[in-house]
Amino acid sequence: MTGEGTRDPARSDGQDGGAPAFGDAFLTGFETLLAWRRDVRRFDPRALPEGLLETLLAQAHMSPSVGNSQPWRFVLVDAPERRTAVRESFLKANADALSSYDGERAELYARLKLEGLTVAPVQLAVFCDEGTLQGEGLGRRTMPEMLAYSCVCAVNTLWLAARARGVGLGWVSIIDPQQVALALDVPDAWRLIAYLCIGYPQEEHDDPELERAGWQARQGLGERLFRR
Repeated sequence: MTGEGTRDPARSDGQDGGAPAFGDAFLTGFETLLAWRRDVRRFDPRALPEGLLETLLAQAHMSPSVGNSQPWRFVLVDAPERRTAVRESFLKANADALSSYDGERAELYARLKLEGLTVAPVQLAVFCDEGTLQGEGLGRRTMPEMLAYSCVCAVNTLWLAARARGVGLGWVSIIDPQQVALALDVPDAWRLIAYLCIGYPQEEHDDPELERAGWQARQGLGERLFRR
């Protein structure tokens, strides 16, 4: 009999209520996926294959949410004038951010590649519907921000699903969320969580671009883990 770690990841022996057994090959592949999940800013302009984006969004839609509220709202931004408005928001916010740094830090910031808005074939805005009645408030009485956190879970699921298929995702946060919401003409109760560029990466790296550029190195788990 094969060991627990070598079973087919899609097979269940029925002893665990039908849950799949994830073998060593799957676990190794998953660790590789996590290592290669990068915030992409340099995109190839070629379009994604037909149906792939819908597949990725369907997988993101499987994400957990507080009270099963599914508060995420995906907005595909295709109209040139709306993309232009988002780009203008980035340019203004980026200029403001640059002015907040001095000296070598300002020079380094000016050299950073911080978005792929002019090249990425797909632009996707992820909103949180803070007025949703789905879930009837379960789990949100003391932590109402759980709605937004649920949307972040969906973004992370989308990120991993995209990377697993060789697709890159870049999260553009240097924008004015109110200006973007206005440009996209969404309901007042929708709060912007993420503005995403999606497409094939122009180049591949297993380390963060900000680390390669000398902006900030990653630190180890030991500096982030505490016991009480």
